[in-house]
Amino acid sequence: MLDSVVAAYQLGHSAETIQQQYPSLSLGDVYAAIAYYLRHQKEVELYLAHQSDLWANERREWNSRSGALVQRLRDIQNPKVTGNP
Repeated sequence: MLDSVVAAYQLGHSAETIQQQYPSLSLGDVYAAIAYYLRHQKEVELYLAHQSDLWANERREWNSRSGALVQRLRDIQNPKVTGNP
């Protein structure tokens, strides 16, 4: 959830707006996350970059395993018209 709070904060959202976007968090939780981010910005940025790399690797792996299936589904969804007009 730190990822989401920091991303929203970086976009300029207020703590109140962030709390409305994530109702499972209290306003105090949002302020605490922002305060932690501001006190440990370098570490949080490294963590976020690491998380981003992990997700990118997962996406690449998923795409490599499911590429044929995804292409087949696309072909079914958008069949090519054959024949002469």
